[in-house]
Amino acid sequence: MNHQKSKLKRQRRRRLHVRRSITGTAERPRLSVFRSSKHIYAQLIDDLSGVTLVAASSLAPDLRKDLPYGGNVKAAAVVGQKLAEAAKAKGIGMAAFDRGHYKFHGRIKALAEAANAAGLLCCEPRERKKAKLAAAAAAAPKAKAEKGEKAPKEKKEKKEKKEAPKAE
Repeated sequence: MNHQKSKLKRQRRRRLHVRRSITGTAERPRLSVFRSSKHIYAQLIDDLSGVTLVAASSLAPDLRKDLPYGGNVKAAAVVGQKLAEAAKAKGIGMAAFDRGHYKFHGRIKALAEAANAAGLLCCEPRERKKAKLAAAAAAAPKAKAEKGEKAPKEKKEKKEKKEAPKAE
């Protein structure tokens, strides 16, 4: 099989795997990202009605003045910020992030984090995920104690090895 055909087939499979669990609604639209070698495009889509609510790209005339090149991380961050501002103007505060077949890395990550920082909650930073997991782990023993189950035993710390007395 041709290399390009097989590459497109793999990309399509990855895109479908990501999209399987994401659906955009009017309250929480899908933030879809497309990345070309020279530009980056993002849009908020309501899948239930099939309408694009907000769109931004590095090809927009107001962004082209500021950005000499639209295919880098700096441009992606500016596009994410502009998208978040336009979404806030329409009253949208949350979005389901659809990275497509791209890794959450580089330009895609910069766009998502810039949109998050500008007020459009579209992905959870790792710090917030870690805090949620820690809170859930702390709440689990309390919930078990209320049900009457035994709490997990805490592991005893290993005793430090005693040093042998020195011969004088």
